[in-house]
Amino acid sequence: AEVYGISKSMVSEPNHFEAAGLGAVVDSALGDISDPGVFSQRLLEVSPDFVFHMAAQPLVPLSYKEPYETMKSNIMGTTLVLDALREHEQACVAVIITSDKCYENVETYYGYREDDKLGGADPYSASKAAAEIVTSAYFRSFLESKENLRVGVTRAGNVIGGGDWADARLIPDIVRSWQAKQQLEIRSPLATRPWQHVLEPLSGYLQLAEALSATSNKDEWLNGQAFNFGPAAEAVHPVTDLVAVANTKFDGLDVHELEQVEFHEAGLLKLCCDKAYSGLDWSATLDFDETIEMTFEWYMQFYSQQGASVESVLELSTSQLESYIAKASERSKSWTA
Repeated sequence: AEVYGISKSMVSEPNHFEAAGLGAVVDSALGDISDPGVFSQRLLEVSPDFVFHMAAQPLVPLSYKEPYETMKSNIMGTTLVLDALREHEQACVAVIITSDKCYENVETYYGYREDDKLGGADPYSASKAAAEIVTSAYFRSFLESKENLRVGVTRAGNVIGGGDWADARLIPDIVRSWQAKQQLEIRSPLATRPWQHVLEPLSGYLQLAEALSATSNKDEWLNGQAFNFGPAAEAVHPVTDLVAVANTKFDGLDVHELEQVEFHEAGLLKLCCDKAYSGLDWSATLDFDETIEMTFEWYMQFYSQQGASVESVLELSTSQLESYIAKASERSKSWTA
């Protein structure tokens, strides 16, 4: 594959893109897709076979501090991507990626299904629900009738993995506290999340794109459909379980549970992924222990190499990718058998 990208400036320092030297691997352009013309111009330049739209303001805490910017990025950014696809004349498959937080969270034990109610109590969740509504409207009004275009929508569970240093995320917070020998503050210790390694939903996005490319735009069971990608039910764990594993990995981790949190955040969040399993033959490869082990191992290796070179970071990530592919292949064979 020839990979092209467009993104705003880096969101953290360090960041995986620069640490692994990915600018030499992909054709990357800087730009804000919520500004008119930015994505449409890139689309014309590249004329891609596949579009994966995952550009977003992805953080709940930041959405409280910058609600307008969150709405602009997540709603208008998605709108402009869809509008560019509406005008695009070349054959293309588009996968629009939102979030598991697009569902109206009623703290139910049962996993949310793709046809459950959308909504959100916080600006981030609301922006993702709105992006879903916009996508549905564009699909039914314009995109469904385009002979050259097929569209899929995805909602993924809480994604973790090496190379993430974003603010106000549990894994990066753990790593930063460990490295700086500072206290780790936990917002919601009993909150449960569908933790999954970043490679899991990515494999699902690719599998959905492959299935879309092999069908006609009239195939109603697939074109325009939404799919959840998340771990098995037993991989849904509270924050305390993840922190307990971190305590065994990072010496001297000092954990403090906050008594009050400044903003609302969902307590219980689960996804039902039966549709992806039955329709795409996709299911998660890693269990909870493997997911956490793989994630923490990346950071431990990264920080064990003082002044880690671009080549060593790229090799570290590539080796984990190859390991994941091997495990996925073996488990796929066992399912078939």
